[in-house]
Amino acid sequence: MCHTHRASRADDEGVYVRGPAGLGMRRLSIIDLSTGHQPIHNEDRSVWVVLNGEIYNYQELRRTLEDLGHQFCTNTDTEVIVHLYEQYGADCVNNCAACSRFALWNERAQRLLLARDRFGKKPLHYAFHNGRLLFGSEIKEILAVAPDLADVSPDGVLNFFYFGYVPDPLTAFSAIHKLPPGHLLEFSNGEIQIRQYWDLPPYGGYEPKSKVSA
Repeated sequence: MCHTHRASRADDEGVYVRGPAGLGMRRLSIIDLSTGHQPIHNEDRSVWVVLNGEIYNYQELRRTLEDLGHQFCTNTDTEVIVHLYEQYGADCVNNCAACSRFALWNERAQRLLLARDRFGKKPLHYAFHNGRLLFGSEIKEILAVAPDLADVSPDGVLNFFYFGYVPDPLTAFSAIHKLPPGHLLEFSNGEIQIRQYWDLPPYGGYEPKSKVSA
C-alpha cells in the first residue's frame, strides 16, 4: 500500500534510512505540493527515490505506466521514476525527458542507482570512502560527512585556471568526482559501475525535418 506525507510548508525535506542506505533531500514544492513529499516509494516500499529537477514528459509516462498496471499514490513527477525502474530497471533513464538528477535505492537487490541528466544541467558528486558511497548535489554535503576528503586535486585546480571551470569527472578535491552528463552509476556489493546512457548525436547524423523550396 502506498503511503504519502503532507508537506507542512512550501520548502520540503525528507529522509529515508534503512539498513545500509540513506537518502535525504530538500526541495522547492512546485509540482504536487500536498503529496509530493520525498523520498517517494513504489507500491510495496521496495524502491525509494529522491529527485531534484523536473521530468517534462511525466504525464505521458504516467499514463503508459498505469496502462501497464502500476498504481500511483501522488501526482508528482518524481513518482514515475520508481515505476519506470520497476518496469525497465536502470534503463528507465532512457524514457525521461528531464532536467534532473536522482538517487534510487532498490531495497531487495541492495543496489543504488544514481543518474544525471543528459546535458549535465544538475551536478551530482560522489566519493567512495571507507567502503561507503557518499553522494550529493553539492560537494559540501559530502565533506560534511567526511571532512578528511578535502585534499585538493592538483589536476582539478590546474583545469580550473586553464579553462575557468573543472571538467567532469574531476572536482577540486582528489577523492570527490562528478558523474558526467548522460551517465548513470550503480553501486552494489561495494562495487561501482558507471556507464553512459546518452550522448549528443554526431554532426550531420540527422536529415532536416523540413526543407524550404526556392
